[in-house]
Amino acid sequence: MPRKLTAAEVRRVCNPDNLGLESTESLEPVSTIIGQDRALHALQFGLGVQHSGFNIYAAGLPGTGKMTAIVAFLERIARDKDVPPDWCYVHNFQDSYRPKSLKLKAGTGARFQKDMKKLVDTVQTDIRKAFESDDYVKRRDAIVHTFNERKEKLFNQLNQMAHEKGFAIQMSPMGIMIIPIVDGKPLSEQDMLALSPEKKEELNKRREDIQDELKEAMTQIKAWDRETSERIEKTDEEVVQFVLEAPIGDLIKKYGDNPDTIEYLKAVQENVVEDKDFFRSPPEPESGNPFAQLAAAQTFKKYEVNVLVDNSHLKGAPVIIEMNPTFNNLIGRLEKETHFGAISSDFTMIRSGSLHKANGGYLVIRVEDILQNIMSWESLKRSLREQKIIIEELAERFGFFTLKTIQPEPIPLNIKVILIGENLYYYLLYRYDREFPELFKVKAHFDSQMDLNDDTLRLYNATLCAVCGKENLRHLDKMAVAKIIDHSSRLAEDQQKLSTRFAEIADIIREANYWAGTDNKKLILSEHISKAIEEKDYRSNLVQERLREMMERGLLKIDTGGDAIGQVNSLSIVNLGDLSFGRPNRITASVAAGREGLIDIEREAKLGGPIHTKGVLILSGFLAERYASSIPLSLAARIVFEQSYEEVEGDSASSTELYALLSAISGIPIKQGIAVTGSINQKGEVQAIGGVNQKIEGFYELCKSRGLTGEQGVIVPESNVQNLMLKEEVVESIREGKFNMYSVHNVDEGIELLTGMKAGKRLKDGRFEAKSINRRVQDRLEQLAKGMKEFMKEEEKAEKKSQKKTGNKNKAS
Repeated sequence: MPRKLTAAEVRRVCNPDNLGLESTESLEPVSTIIGQDRALHALQFGLGVQHSGFNIYAAGLPGTGKMTAIVAFLERIARDKDVPPDWCYVHNFQDSYRPKSLKLKAGTGARFQKDMKKLVDTVQTDIRKAFESDDYVKRRDAIVHTFNERKEKLFNQLNQMAHEKGFAIQMSPMGIMIIPIVDGKPLSEQDMLALSPEKKEELNKRREDIQDELKEAMTQIKAWDRETSERIEKTDEEVVQFVLEAPIGDLIKKYGDNPDTIEYLKAVQENVVEDKDFFRSPPEPESGNPFAQLAAAQTFKKYEVNVLVDNSHLKGAPVIIEMNPTFNNLIGRLEKETHFGAISSDFTMIRSGSLHKANGGYLVIRVEDILQNIMSWESLKRSLREQKIIIEELAERFGFFTLKTIQPEPIPLNIKVILIGENLYYYLLYRYDREFPELFKVKAHFDSQMDLNDDTLRLYNATLCAVCGKENLRHLDKMAVAKIIDHSSRLAEDQQKLSTRFAEIADIIREANYWAGTDNKKLILSEHISKAIEEKDYRSNLVQERLREMMERGLLKIDTGGDAIGQVNSLSIVNLGDLSFGRPNRITASVAAGREGLIDIEREAKLGGPIHTKGVLILSGFLAERYASSIPLSLAARIVFEQSYEEVEGDSASSTELYALLSAISGIPIKQGIAVTGSINQKGEVQAIGGVNQKIEGFYELCKSRGLTGEQGVIVPESNVQNLMLKEEVVESIREGKFNMYSVHNVDEGIELLTGMKAGKRLKDGRFEAKSINRRVQDRLEQLAKGMKEFMKEEEKAEKKSQKKTGNKNKAS
């Protein structure tokens, strides 16, 4: 049987006296995620599993507080985790194009950077002093003196040997000259020409002997020179090694727990020894010579330490939220600088990305943001798959030509990535991205509603307290809390649920706090909550007001009184993004004899969506089963949404279309003061639909503007009664009998309410009760079938007559 609903049934009202509080100020704010037990369980599991691929996708509707809840949950967990190590990049002395990465204990990266700078400054000073010391000068002079003595002795021996053979050895800028001597005097060129051939030959032979001796002597001198240089070089190295021994030893002792750091410090030591001349006398920048100035500035740059990640400020594992996950923001970047038209880069210009900062902890990214940067998404997957961070040029990933640059050593990656997004993105990625299921194996599904009971109500109130405390808002008194609870159930569209769209709830509190301030109130009162909700709707409902105005002025034809055949008021939802509201629509049906069956004009005009088309086709199944089980369904019926100029989608008007069709077939008028919503199945059962509150209120507003008569109302499915959370104004009108709400289980109950005539039951002979809607429909369909049968007979006779006449003509010809 159809039911007339009471005011108590169309809105569940929270009793403020049952809340156990006077205001939220007396409550302890909650610090945990509420109403999301399933998601919380998934988060704990995903974060606990340390194997590769167990990253998390947090799915759910926007506004359910996923980001806030997840970050708070992660920060609470991260506090108990170890602080991850610092990461640095240093010069690779074997290959300067491949900088090396160093892992250091948390907080020691910056200290190591300062220690290396101090080392270079100290060593530079100490080496210069060592080479300027008397001890070093004496040791070097001794080596040189020994060499000079040996060389001088050798030259004396050569001179003695040459003198004995009648020659003298003379040093000149052109080299060593051998000059013949006669009677203690050197021969001139003229004297040489005056000599006899025999004398010349003898003189040349003695010269050759001296030259051979001289060559051997020069070879010996060069060997001594190399030996001297090597001894001086070795002495210099010993001096530098001595200077470096203490400071390098101190650093090795200080950072001795890291083999890579020890290896680097030894490499630094070897390189300083190798480049000792730069420390001994660093190049002075020449005034006016920019190249020399650049070389002087770059002399000691290779000993610097680039601290990529400094975790000295952390108290646990890092929790990083990347709001702009571009390729460089995520992976890191290689900065460049220009010198005299040349572009260059080195290890000091490597910059970290959010993956580096979150390494050893947690990285939170909105999936919509990262999917807008396709290379970021691919690089994130690559990093998770290979478990290392590779900093490279973006152009190289595309295979484009790039300038020669550095290739930093990849850094091992140990991270949990939490993607936050809607369910749609999860389903699409899971289906079309083959790597996604392997890398994000845990789904944390956030629900948009939670059960309403004493426990959840207590937690919900504590959450309201937390919102007020966190943002320094006025607290809510118990009446305001009750109003928020009612509004939350309205958002959930369920009397037994609360909405977890905490973003919207928080916005209401913020706006109510403003209105409380304008009233100079210390607490937020229920009227401030109501005003905040009303003002929010008012700012967005211009389109709604204009549509209602068009209905009032008759531009959009909607009747709210009287009777009409084949015409029913349906209710639909208009969604503008920030506002959804109900709109009444007139549905009409026309019936005539024919074989076309049920025609959906919206579908024929390509304005009907697939779900709406399905709903209309279900009507054909209902009519055939109920009324035409033994006769053909011979009718041409057309159904249309009047004055509808956009696509019609959904099946929530299928019961309304059926009522219009039954009225048109039976000829029984329908009350225009009652609007209808609800879908229907082939058995005639009325099924639940969405947006029931907005639909009812849309028709109520129109009736109110024209004047409530007490005869107006809305029919909804019985299964939707639990979803009713109507506005207080509508509830009050129902209480006063100015507006009516009805619930039905099936089409028979609905048609009785709309026509005032009984639907009629099927009798044993297969016919329906007399003077009932169903009997009228049955009789009309039988009449149409009979008429169609007679029409088809006449048409068959005419066709035979035409064929016979054609045959006689052919015979005569």
